[in-house]
Amino acid sequence: MVTLKEIAKAAGISPSTVSRVLSYDPTLSVADATRTAVFEIAEALNYASPRTRAMRRAGNGKRLRIALAHFLRPEEELADPYYVAVRLGIERRCQALQAEIVRVYHTDDAPDASLLASASGVIAVGPHTEEEIGWLAKHSEALVFADSHPSGERFDCTFSDLASATTRLLDLLFSNGYKKFGIIAGFGLEDDRNAPKGDERCRAFRAWAERHQVFDPDYLHIGPLRHETGYTAMQRWLGNSGIPQVIIGGNDNVAIGVYRAVQEGGLKVGKDFVVVGFNDIPAAQFLSPPLTTIHIEAEKLGEAAVDLLLERLAGRDTVKEVKLGVKIIWRDSCRNAKLQSHKKSSGK
Repeated sequence: MVTLKEIAKAAGISPSTVSRVLSYDPTLSVADATRTAVFEIAEALNYASPRTRAMRRAGNGKRLRIALAHFLRPEEELADPYYVAVRLGIERRCQALQAEIVRVYHTDDAPDASLLASASGVIAVGPHTEEEIGWLAKHSEALVFADSHPSGERFDCTFSDLASATTRLLDLLFSNGYKKFGIIAGFGLEDDRNAPKGDERCRAFRAWAERHQVFDPDYLHIGPLRHETGYTAMQRWLGNSGIPQVIIGGNDNVAIGVYRAVQEGGLKVGKDFVVVGFNDIPAAQFLSPPLTTIHIEAEKLGEAAVDLLLERLAGRDTVKEVKLGVKIIWRDSCRNAKLQSHKKSSGK
C-alpha cells in the first residue's frame, strides 16, 4: 500500500502537507503547482485514501450506507437553519463519496434498530441523553457524534467550544464598560426543568458573571432555543423595567424573538442595549440592525463527522475529537466604537 511518505518524497514536501492537500484542507496555503503535483503523484502511484479504503472495507464493493440519527424531529430541524446546515454538510460529503444516507429523526419512541444495524456506521447529530447514547452505541458498529461532545472521551465527535466563546465575548464586552448582562439559554439535556442549570453557554455565563460579581438571577432565562423564548424573556424584562445592557441569545432564533419584543416595546437594539446571538444563520445579517453573533462552521462540523466515520471504518481504533474554532461577527446590534479596535486587533 502506497503511503503519504512515498508521495511526499516524490513531491519534495512533507507528509503532513501531502495529507492536508489530499484532505482538501481549506486553511492550507500552498502553490497550485504543488497541489496539482500531489494529486498527480497520488494517482500515478494508485494511492488509496482512508476514505477509499473505508468504503472498500465497509461495503466490500457495495455502496457505503450511513445512518444519520438526529436529536430533533423533522419539523424542529427545518425551523433551525443551523442544524439544517450541519445535515447538509454531512449529505454533501456523502454525496461526494457516493454514499447512501438513511435519516433517522427523533420521535417519542426509539427508532427502528434495523435501520442502524443495516448501515456501515452512524452519525448522531446534536446532543443526546446518556440513555440515547447507550442505545445508539448498542446498535451501531461505528458511531460518531456531530455538533456534540459526549462526556468521557468515549466516542469520535466534532464540536465547537461554545463555553470558551461565551467567556471571550463577555470579557470583551466587560472591558468596554458593560456591567449588566443577561442570557436566554437552552436546557441542559439532563436538567431538572423545575431547577434547570442550562446548557454549556449558560453555565459558562453564570461562572463568568459570578467570578466578576455581576450575576443577577433575574437576568437568567432558560427555555427552548426558539423565537418564542426570546420574545417571552424580553417581554418579562421590559415589563419589570429592568433590561440588561447586554442580552445574549442561546442562538440566533432566540435573538430574533428578542428583536420582535423590542420593536413592540418602542426601544432600539444597538442603542438602548446590546444583543448577541450564536450560530450566524443567514437571517442574522439582514435584521435591523444586523445581529452580532458567534459564527460556527455548521457545515464543516457535518463534513468532519463523515471523515471521522470513514477513518473509523478504515480501522482507526482510538477516539478522535475534532474541535472547530468559532469567531465573533461584530455587527450593529453591538454598536460601540471601542469594540471596533478589538475587531482590528483580533483580525475578526
